[in-house]
Amino acid sequence: MIPASFEYKKANSIQEALAMLGEDDKILAGGHSLVPAMKLRLNMPEALVDISKIEAIQEIRNNDQTITIGAGATHASISRNEDLKKHAPMVAEVAGMIGDIQVRNRGTIGGSIAHADPSADWPAVLLAADAKIVIASANGNREVDVDQFFKGFYETALNDNEIITSIKIPKSAANANSCYMKFVQPASRFAIVGCAAAIAKDNGTVSAARIAFTGVSDSAYRAKEIENALKGGDLSADHIETACAGATAGVDVMSDHFASEKYRAHLACVYAKRAISRL
Repeated sequence: MIPASFEYKKANSIQEALAMLGEDDKILAGGHSLVPAMKLRLNMPEALVDISKIEAIQEIRNNDQTITIGAGATHASISRNEDLKKHAPMVAEVAGMIGDIQVRNRGTIGGSIAHADPSADWPAVLLAADAKIVIASANGNREVDVDQFFKGFYETALNDNEIITSIKIPKSAANANSCYMKFVQPASRFAIVGCAAAIAKDNGTVSAARIAFTGVSDSAYRAKEIENALKGGDLSADHIETACAGATAGVDVMSDHFASEKYRAHLACVYAKRAISRL
């Protein structure tokens, strides 16, 4: 449980961090995903570039159409933010559900999505929220739609020479609601299965839907079959039941010591129904 030796570098700005970042280096923010992996020697970077004191990436800003969350914002600060509670309540609520108080006080949203644990809460929530990920490199900044960010098992669209700087969350429309529900692994508080649902309605009819899962497969994903089945209908119990049968359509469902493939698929349907029924 002792990590391999590494060099420590402290950055005072993103530009400085990018200049320091070597090919085999890792970014350190809260460290709640990276450090345990280093202790198990699953990750052995040459150096850690510490960005935890860069205030510019810890801010949460209220813009015209979006709330911009700095990648260095902790889960705790996100859960307390009044603008998020008002304009993106699912995001604020989920931040207060992650891990325990120590994890929430130190862990960051940017670190979580860069790590891309297949059972983490943020990937599904950001997929349902239609977020954009802002990424910096020596060549400038780029924005990635969240649908294009999570690529597979602990794999993202982030390149080795890049750093996530912020996440843009669209403000909820007046006719939209969202929520996240999960079946919790009691020790880690990770999701054995989690479902994030965001739905807009016009005159009682579903006009838009984004339904996303974590913990089910090797990466968070949107359940397009549920989304398409919901659109144009109401949120009656029968309609929700029929739509949620497609929770794992086209997906390779995981099986491990926490839950079998069959049980996970069952939980995905159950938690999709529960999440959507709240809306």
